[in-house]
Amino acid sequence: MKHSLIKFGIISAMALGMVAAPAFAGESTAGTKIGVLTCKTVPHTTVNLLVHSTTDVRCDFVATDGSGVEHYIGETGVGFGVDLNYKRDSTIAFTVFAADGHAGNHKMAGKYVGAGASATVGAGVGAQVLVGGGDKSISLEPAIEGNTGLGASAGLTYLYLQADK
Repeated sequence: MKHSLIKFGIISAMALGMVAAPAFAGESTAGTKIGVLTCKTVPHTTVNLLVHSTTDVRCDFVATDGSGVEHYIGETGVGFGVDLNYKRDSTIAFTVFAADGHAGNHKMAGKYVGAGASATVGAGVGAQVLVGGGDKSISLEPAIEGNTGLGASAGLTYLYLQADK
């Protein structure tokens, strides 16, 4: 029974991700690559209610123009969907595009929404496409997620970021 549930979750997560991600990718903001955002989950902060989950993150943004590293704190999760995950840790890397082509001044702060899916048995992978930011001109794509744990998830995902000063 347990293995059947995990297989069902993995298949569902991948199917939803393949269907939903292109729809959100089509909404992404045209722009110029301005850097890479890497987020790591904060241990022992995950709340999972099966149809909604949340965990705290610490993120670093490295601009392609060499202007330095900006630090952020925030929250990410599945706003609505299925989350059957038990993860010990997770790291997510996003390529960041901006409509105006400029980085800096904690431009990454804001709310992002999109679609995502992941599958984990020991070590696993996931993907997310997110759009938003303070001025709604930032696109985070394609996000690659590496995690350890057990389970699967798929649904509407979110990321909230604020400057870590």
